[in-house]
Amino acid sequence: MSDDRTERLELKLAFLERANQELSDVVYRQQQDLDALKLQVRELLGRIEDLREEPARYTAEQEKPPHY
Repeated sequence: MSDDRTERLELKLAFLERANQELSDVVYRQQQDLDALKLQVRELLGRIEDLREEPARYTAEQEKPPHY
């Protein structure tokens, strides 16, 4: 192989390795975000279930008088 061709192949390989690493970093960050969002969804679903199970509590100030 000529030196020019070898150099072009090495440059392409270096570019592809860098692009691959950048994509890997992006995928890793996205997975971290997904894991955090899954945790938040689980917590919110738990809170919703808790609210469904508890009857609404009203204070005397919030209660409407019977004539309304």
